[in-house]
Amino acid sequence: MIKKDGRHEPFQKQKIRIGLEKACEKRPVSMEQIDRLVDEITTELENEFEREVPARKVGEKVMEHLRREDEVAYVRYASVYRQFRDIGEFVKEIQTLSAT
Repeated sequence: MIKKDGRHEPFQKQKIRIGLEKACEKRPVSMEQIDRLVDEITTELENEFEREVPARKVGEKVMEHLRREDEVAYVRYASVYRQFRDIGEFVKEIQTLSAT
């Protein structure tokens, strides 16, 4: 995987799982659903990229899947991934989500 700062590190499915579990904490998303999401995301990334996956693409793929699975978990993940700095950024993301 290629990090934002250009460093290379091994792809770790476990990191995707941890992010999903945190985003889905206390949400009606089962461990089976999380397992399925991890598998789907990993498969899509492997099919899309021959060698190294940009870290940015991993985060985008996780958000894409979470948005369909659970909107609250999506906003939680997006707030960390996009590093929301204030409530206005939360409101903007929720408005975008509501518009679709």
